[in-house]
Amino acid sequence: MSSGSATDGALRGARRFPRRIEDLSAATMSRIMGRAVTSISVIADTSGTTSRARLAAHGDEVPDSVFVKMAAQTGATRLMGELGRLGETEVQFYRQLSAELAGAVPAAYGSSFDGPTGRFVLVLQDLADGQCQFPDTLHPFTKDQAALVVELLARLHGTFWGRVDSGRFGWLYSGSDDPSVPLVPTMLRTSARRLATRTPIPVADGEFIIQHYPAVARLIDTPPHTVLHGDAHRGNCYFRGAGQNVSAGLLAWQAVRCGHPARDLAYTLITSMSTADRQRCERELLDTYRRALAAAGGPDLQRDELWRRYRQAAAYAYVATTIVAGLGGMQSADIALAGLELAVAAVHDLDTVAALQGPDLGGTS
Repeated sequence: MSSGSATDGALRGARRFPRRIEDLSAATMSRIMGRAVTSISVIADTSGTTSRARLAAHGDEVPDSVFVKMAAQTGATRLMGELGRLGETEVQFYRQLSAELAGAVPAAYGSSFDGPTGRFVLVLQDLADGQCQFPDTLHPFTKDQAALVVELLARLHGTFWGRVDSGRFGWLYSGSDDPSVPLVPTMLRTSARRLATRTPIPVADGEFIIQHYPAVARLIDTPPHTVLHGDAHRGNCYFRGAGQNVSAGLLAWQAVRCGHPARDLAYTLITSMSTADRQRCERELLDTYRRALAAAGGPDLQRDELWRRYRQAAAYAYVATTIVAGLGGMQSADIALAGLELAVAAVHDLDTVAALQGPDLGGTS
């Protein structure tokens, strides 16, 4: 058990920090938002890796509605979140980084994080107001939609390029430094074993990645580094505008990491496009990214080098989708298996194992 979960259990009822959506009051929201909230009511709520709700709000200079995120209800899911410091990370993102991405992320109205228990409350702009379009997670991105998201990733990466070592972002760490890394090989083996009896998807195509996971993670994280979203699949994207004035935005910043941009690119394109569309468009989309990155203040990445890093980073999409589909509880089964199928196909057609192999990973060069 994580220290946060253990402390949370020991202090249950002894601390006033809100544990559930229904624990939120107008007084609590006033403290978090720094505004006089006179009343709140739940419009809708859901749960998954976090507890989420749309709240109607009233008060002095208070939005008509807000979106609230809190720690997950179930202990097992909350433990996974604490291992990855998901709540703390998202709170830090909105406090320190989000202002530099204005217009591409929800506005933050306030946040609170309880260090001893790992619980948090994050109050954000409610985007479900008819002005934003949210992709159907079972319908892949078109090439044009993918290009908008790639350009947004370039803005993110370019904005923070060369700044992650400045000391300002000391709370950021790479995927290979994630506290959960020692647990990942076991989670992968367990997931692959379960999936072998549940689906015809050839999960075993990634056996090399499972066997060498810690080294694979370190290889994917080879510098240069910038700030990564970490989980930019289509369910965490939205679009605003119409016609020639459409722009993309990103939600769910709890998995922000520092790392090589290929990790974001591979995960996004692999999990958000059909395999056929990705195969047809990915080189062109990577070129779009390279141009947008340079325009956003980043470097002019070499085309062949980015392609090599992209092929390697497909391993991250495989790892993430295998664990989500195999362990369950984080996404509905149909969405999780659809993501897994896309990732396994990419590992195969991008020849990711060959791109990973070298003296440190069971290869010769």
